[in-house]
Amino acid sequence: LLPHLLYSVFPAFLSLQTLIIMQNDRKEIVDLYIPRKCSATNRIINAKDHAAVQINVGQVNEQGVYTGSFTTLAVCGFVRGKGLSDDAVYRICNERSLVPKE
Repeated sequence: LLPHLLYSVFPAFLSLQTLIIMQNDRKEIVDLYIPRKCSATNRIINAKDHAAVQINVGQVNEQGVYTGSFTTLAVCGFVRGKGLSDDAVYRICNERSLVPKE
């Protein structure tokens, strides 16, 4: 049946559409979009926030050599628009002990 006929013949078809779940080939449930949260304000970064950035801060050993691991920080456009992103990133890095104490 054509979709417009399904709505008239089967009114419950509208509720059946909401039960459709995104799955991959291995039948694992996947989402099309997983929102990020701002590391500074804990706000959800929506898909239309084009000013948001994601920064990977590399881990280094005692000699200052990159170990291959990193910590991901996300900063929303609200914080960047206020001009507070540098302070926020530095504060988060201090809280997570990513920069050495002086």
